[in-house]
Amino acid sequence: MESGTITTITTVDHDHRGGTAISDVHQDVIKSHILTRLDGATLASASCASSHLHALSTEEQLWREICFSTWPSVDDPRVRHVISSFPGGYRSFFSDSFPLLHHRSPPKQQHHNRPFLAEIISAVDVHYKESLILSKVQENETKSNWFLCSPFRFDLLEQKESVQTQIRHVGENQAWLDHLEENLKLSWILIDPTRNRAVNISSRSPVLVQRHWLTGDVQLRYSTVVSGGEDSSELVQCAVVVTCEGKVGGAMHVREVSMQVEDLEGKHLNGKDSLVIFQGAMESGKRQKERKAGEGKERFEEFLKMKGERKERKQRRERALDMACIATGLTIFVAFWSFLLFR
Repeated sequence: MESGTITTITTVDHDHRGGTAISDVHQDVIKSHILTRLDGATLASASCASSHLHALSTEEQLWREICFSTWPSVDDPRVRHVISSFPGGYRSFFSDSFPLLHHRSPPKQQHHNRPFLAEIISAVDVHYKESLILSKVQENETKSNWFLCSPFRFDLLEQKESVQTQIRHVGENQAWLDHLEENLKLSWILIDPTRNRAVNISSRSPVLVQRHWLTGDVQLRYSTVVSGGEDSSELVQCAVVVTCEGKVGGAMHVREVSMQVEDLEGKHLNGKDSLVIFQGAMESGKRQKERKAGEGKERFEEFLKMKGERKERKQRRERALDMACIATGLTIFVAFWSFLLFR
């Protein structure tokens, strides 16, 4: 059986010319030879097929192995300890972290007296094809005034730190950038260790791959567009940028992995406003599987279109205001000189 598929198990009883229910198959066979070959999404679907499969599919060991294979960074002592406090353990963590956030889901009414996240744990994994090239867990405190008031930014690597990869830099053309867009996958899971919730803030596949105009480094942007408030028309972009450098023929190095939150005005949100976005996404964000390839890129392009339209409206208002100011000034000037001439 291939991973990620469900096969109906039917045995024929020749005396009764009927099929045997799956509950008649020994549970050790189901657990050892069937359920262990499924990925998380398929295992979740299988658990809905019958009460018998549901009981077998909720075992913690199954979900722990699925989470470790999907996100190697989760196999970290601090992260394992936090997940052990989730209501459903690794199954709850997978449910929070695997599906994509739906960008049309506004958060529930915010409670103004609710405290902000005191700490955020980031579990980040970058894969090239099927190979892991970067896996890291980072803890960030979020209580200081400096964090709350400054533009929000998480940097996964230190300023002079870089990670060598097995990716060979094979060219400077667009085909090479398209190859990276297709094969370089990223997951960035934000974990709230206090409320035991998590959310994957990455689009998994890049929504934009381009060369930096000055350095020539390759920049890959991963973006998730979510609601920025109770009005679902107010959207923000949670953007992760991965910067890679390297010479043609040599190995590429990852030298920057960073996250910021940007609104439709093009302004980067501060730490306080970003925490509101993250809390709303964790607690109220609607998750759903990607229905088609490139769906995240379509959302990003829709965000850019709305951003451009807002900028154009703002420019029109500013031009109208400028014209009104000029007209008012001319009117006052003409009236003043008319007064002087005919006094």
